[in-house]
Amino acid sequence: MAKYVESENVELKERYTDSIAREIVSFLNASGGTILIGVKDNGEIVGADKIDETFRKVSDIITNGIEPNPQDEITSALKYEEGKTVIAINITKGSRNIYCLKKYGFSSAGCTIRIGTTCKEMTPEQIRIRYERNFIDTEYMLKKKSSSAGLTFRELKIYYTEKGYHLDDRSFESNLKLKTEEGHYNLLAELLADRNNIPFIFVKFAGKNKAAISERSDYGYGCLLTTYAKIKTRLQAENICISDTTVRPREDTYLFDFGSVNEAVINCLVHNDWTITEPQISMFNDRIEVFSHGGLPNGMTEKLFFEGVSKPRNETLMRIFLMMNLTEHTGHGIPTIVEQYGKDVFEIDDRYIRCVIPFNKKVLSKIGNNYNEIENKQKLTKTEKRVLALLVEDADLIADEMADEIGVTVRTIQRAYSSLQKNGYIQRIGSKRNGKWIVLK
Repeated sequence: MAKYVESENVELKERYTDSIAREIVSFLNASGGTILIGVKDNGEIVGADKIDETFRKVSDIITNGIEPNPQDEITSALKYEEGKTVIAINITKGSRNIYCLKKYGFSSAGCTIRIGTTCKEMTPEQIRIRYERNFIDTEYMLKKKSSSAGLTFRELKIYYTEKGYHLDDRSFESNLKLKTEEGHYNLLAELLADRNNIPFIFVKFAGKNKAAISERSDYGYGCLLTTYAKIKTRLQAENICISDTTVRPREDTYLFDFGSVNEAVINCLVHNDWTITEPQISMFNDRIEVFSHGGLPNGMTEKLFFEGVSKPRNETLMRIFLMMNLTEHTGHGIPTIVEQYGKDVFEIDDRYIRCVIPFNKKVLSKIGNNYNEIENKQKLTKTEKRVLALLVEDADLIADEMADEIGVTVRTIQRAYSSLQKNGYIQRIGSKRNGKWIVLK
């Protein structure tokens, strides 16, 4: 078996070529890596030739060929393998947000990034956002133009009204920073709009790995606050409780600590790098995994992270969650999880943060490993099924319209609402006058 294998962090080169400059930039723009000169693609060690000349060329690249100068991020060394000499160029993740080949500048040809075992050109939008992060202290999601136009914010206004905030319609969007300086809706606006193109998948797997999916639910394509409400309700429904009635007072034990999981979900929403993609929540037979993109925010260390120092990647989004009393700015979320489960439940990488919450073994032993099969056996009536189907098509339908469509009385529709809400199928957002029903499952 070959000692060296190409990977996301290892590039093998039989000999020096000018393409090494591109590889260095790609590693700087990703999570770092090592280029080994004198090793074939199949891992066979052949040894490097013209060692002094190669070192000189690499030095020229570092000092003259890349912008900004990455000298502090790159070291070179000789390795002796099987009686042959291998040149190792070690590159750490760049301290600046973006690097380019000088002769091409900050263009797609000049800015590449390591993905898997290849170098990919960055898009103009990715380059602009990273470049602005280098030199302008402004939130990226406020500057990134939304992919959708004509956004509406009815649900968001309902949330603010119910919390006692009375925002003027004329200044609502500017007060919440929903537009770019050029007057376009931004990424923050897209996340908070009534309708958008952003999914949020909750996947339940039938086992301890991803071999088979038991259930797949999408709570996205709408206001992020509503998405969070749906996820929270779903997690509450999944948190099985067993009770010991032989002791007084009765002892209740839950499948997982809801407070910890809730904090992990909020953190993944407000700290996720939404320019990459949405976070993910996965449920297995023995654990919940909450996965967000982007790693730690700039300037944050693992020590500060575990101490609960609050440095959100998305400051304005965090502020909105604060105003809705969905979270606190005290940074207590991470310490809450660590106190309950320890630091080892976190996997922190330059590209992502994964939080793995294990299920209570006592509860698992009582319900068996096939707890995924435990479900609400409530049989829906014909009317309830029609109500759910119509709400999925148009959440703005009122009871009178629903009754006319189905051909029943308004009272029958109201009874269906009550039953569906009781059994966790729908949830009311907003007041009776101005609110709406949302489908949870």
